Amino acid sequence: MAALLARRLAQALAILFGVALVTFLLLHFLPADPAALVAGRSANAQMISNVRHQLGLDLPLPVQFWHYLSGLLQGDLGRSYIQRSPVATLIVSRMPATLVLMAAGITVEVGLGVALGTLAAVRRNGFADRLVMTLAFVGVSSPQFVVALLLLYVFAAQLGWFPMSGFGTARHVVLPALTLGLLGAGWYARMVRSAMIDVLAQDYVRTARAKGLSWRRVILRHALPNALLPIVAMIGIDIGQFMGGVVVVEAVYGWPGIGQLAWQAIQQADVPIIMGVTLVSSLFIVGGNLLADAAAPILDPRIRGR
Repeated sequence: MAALLARRLAQALAILFGVALVTFLLLHFLPADPAALVAGRSANAQMISNVRHQLGLDLPLPVQFWHYLSGLLQGDLGRSYIQRSPVATLIVSRMPATLVLMAAGITVEVGLGVALGTLAAVRRNGFADRLVMTLAFVGVSSPQFVVALLLLYVFAAQLGWFPMSGFGTARHVVLPALTLGLLGAGWYARMVRSAMIDVLAQDYVRTARAKGLSWRRVILRHALPNALLPIVAMIGIDIGQFMGGVVVVEAVYGWPGIGQLAWQAIQQADVPIIMGVTLVSSLFIVGGNLLADAAAPILDPRIRGR
């Protein structure tokens, strides 16, 4: 167990280094010139050159990356070109909003996915099963921005039940959470249905039913807890995936999280913020996978010795 986690941790560090290197190279080969953007439209060539020197963009690329990597080892994500503030401070100030949205989205997808998947398994090959699987297929196939715009049009613009954008109340979080959760709920519904079908065919389920236990008790007390073992491990992976998927949702809904921060930075070619958000998102993805790896042996003792 300890050896497995040590290997996973070493792999995680290598992945984070690779993400930092690839993102750094890609952003520094963009056609946009951050120095020109910082200097302003009226700046001449000499002013742009001075800004480029102040930002250290005139140094050789390996030297720039070494300086950036040295800062990362000290917890320094750099300084925003446009906002002139430490990137770490900007990300920390936006993180609570993103964590709220992530928690709400995971709650929606797990709750809907487990309920619909269980219903489909119990009503296998019936109308409810076919309807749930159809909805699950539509859900996993729908782009996030399409779902977001559709929900905004129906429930905000037409019905007026929820605000168009903003942050601060429970009503503000409903539509963004549904946008994130509906897509993931399709995957969970399919996984729960498959797991439940396997569990319902086990001998202990038939024995519990033969003892006279009600069908609801058999499902809730015996079948469902065992079917949820792989689902709990998947939640750890989803924590990372949500961090990478909030950019579109936060941009559409005006949600003041790190996704919106990244979107604004992309429009302004603010390289340090883009790098910082990318690394933080990668850290959550790697951390989510490590959490799933750590949870798997606890949930399923059969794999502890592997």
